[in-house]
Amino acid sequence: MSPTLPLRTGGNFPVRRIYCVGQNYAEHVREMGGAPAAGLPCFFMKPPDALLGPGARIAYPPETRDFHHEVEFVVALGRGGHRLTAAEAQAAVVAYGVGLDLTRRDLQAELKRRGHPWELAKSFSGSAVISELVPWNEGLAPTTTLRLEVNGRVRQETTLGMMTHGVGELLEILSRYDTLAAGDLLFTGTPAGVGPLVPGDRLLATCGEARLEAHVADTG
Repeated sequence: MSPTLPLRTGGNFPVRRIYCVGQNYAEHVREMGGAPAAGLPCFFMKPPDALLGPGARIAYPPETRDFHHEVEFVVALGRGGHRLTAAEAQAAVVAYGVGLDLTRRDLQAELKRRGHPWELAKSFSGSAVISELVPWNEGLAPTTTLRLEVNGRVRQETTLGMMTHGVGELLEILSRYDTLAAGDLLFTGTPAGVGPLVPGDRLLATCGEARLEAHVADTG
């Protein structure tokens, strides 16, 4: 049975796949020690059981001592296709939310050093936390703020216009490599300010009308 997310308009959105993109904000690339570069965006995926909904209890995962938050703007597709244009791809979006791409940062660094895939660092159960989904309508302006507060203090803040690749462009590129479909989610990347979480932390993420509250529980 597919996991679902609540829709603000009522009912639930069945989730099919969870796509993510890395290095989509230049300042985050720099804070991670890289240099912004043109070319193919860095796509990866999370399994359906990575999904946690609003009000989530986030279990501190095993095998890490550096568990990080990454706040992201998330879009949900109501239809899909292969080799979509940017306009077709953007028109396929039916809702949006705000999410957390949770990361075992120390493990990710070790995997990068070895030239290995990131799955163990990025794709564990409970690593994709998303708010209820808000109707897309005409989309959000580039000046829309994406923000994460931890224990009442702002940790990450930017505007959607600072993304290197916008929503339509990301989906257009992704649809060249895979056939997108209704139920697909796309995390669009995190801005600068990523940092550690510890048990007891309370998180508030916002973007447009989307709002996500969550807390970090003891080791799961």
